Amino acid sequence: MSAGFRITPALWDKIHHFASFPQTGVSLQQMVLFGQNPSQGTLLKANPFLAEELPVRLAHRVEELDKLPHNLRDMPSIKKVKNWYAQSFEELIHFPPIQLPSNIRQVLVGQKNHEITFPESKPNPSLGDAFTAPQRNVGNGNGFNKLKLRVPMERRYYANTHGITHWPPELQDYNKRFTKLLEHIKSRHDPTVTTVAQGVLEWKRSQNARHIGLDMQAWLDRFYMSRIGIRFLIGQYVALNTQQAHEDYVGIICTKANVHDIVQEAIENARFVCEEHYAMFKGPPVQLICPPSLTFAYVPGHLSHICFELLKNSLRAVVERYGVDHEDHFPPIKVIVVEGKEDITIKISDEGGGIARSAIPLIWTYMYTTMEQQSLEENFVSSDFKAPMAGFGYGLPLSRLYARYFGGDLRLISMDGFGTDVYIHLNRLSSSREPLP
Repeated sequence: MSAGFRITPALWDKIHHFASFPQTGVSLQQMVLFGQNPSQGTLLKANPFLAEELPVRLAHRVEELDKLPHNLRDMPSIKKVKNWYAQSFEELIHFPPIQLPSNIRQVLVGQKNHEITFPESKPNPSLGDAFTAPQRNVGNGNGFNKLKLRVPMERRYYANTHGITHWPPELQDYNKRFTKLLEHIKSRHDPTVTTVAQGVLEWKRSQNARHIGLDMQAWLDRFYMSRIGIRFLIGQYVALNTQQAHEDYVGIICTKANVHDIVQEAIENARFVCEEHYAMFKGPPVQLICPPSLTFAYVPGHLSHICFELLKNSLRAVVERYGVDHEDHFPPIKVIVVEGKEDITIKISDEGGGIARSAIPLIWTYMYTTMEQQSLEENFVSSDFKAPMAGFGYGLPLSRLYARYFGGDLRLISMDGFGTDVYIHLNRLSSSREPLP
């Protein structure tokens, strides 16, 4: 980003216009069906969807960042993130459209798509008050929701291109250039989580506040959930354009994600980080009880992130309860995976001493951490919190958002004086649409 970027009045007008449209949620099932046999045509059909959907989502966030209460909007790091979102918005709306022959344009505009059945997405069960952004009075009529209407996602995103075997070379070039732009935007936003965290720290210091309020907590939930969605859409499109075809993958979605393998890898990574952090030869043992052939459609990166964060918490709790010298006598952490009709549930149980009942509400609060010191390095630009063992108070609330993104959830039950059980519920039906703030 150029350091001198600023939002002009003309750009604000465009941002307000795009923010007057509702966002369109997609489900895992829809994304799998769309990307199963990608051609240059179906990928081009996704371009207008993303070129329209991403600016709408970015515009909503820019408006929200600009209206944050309690002077949070004035923090330098928050302003920096607002400018990133505005600059990405500007690049997308000024990306030049492609001129195509009329026969191809007809197919992609959807005039021949009336026979196609595309599964509807269902409301996300994790959608609660925290994800209901304040409504704005835009548009006409006396409707309850005065946001402007848009064409349904399945009409805009899906194209029946089976009749076309030859795609013009400018189409491939256009897809390549659009992919490059999306990669550039994704890279610009890599440090968003940490930069917003820095902004909240700046605010806490300026206000001499120990904790953030419920309204700020709800905004962070909405903002980070939106970020997960934006990165999922971009990551999926880029993967479809750049990755080699694989029978088990559609973009970044694995249609046969092996739960045992993903959890086992998270266990090994978390134990390695734990042993490094505490300079131990052998960290607490972790027992995994999981059917070795259990698979379902999911984004492996999301599940890996959730399990890694939660295992890190359990390992830290056990080591700090029993002491580093207790290496040979740590009680094991148990990970049990069970498949139900609707959910796959992962339970992580530790004997790390548990959490006091009065502290349970705080563990879902951003910036709450049990670690002694809380600060971010000056140029910390990790795309997510993967700092060794140490928490910035983001591990649990962010993991819950990743679980909720496709209709799952994260719950915690603690026995103060003994240990903690965390339940990860994953929706195996894949039909829940994203919870959009």
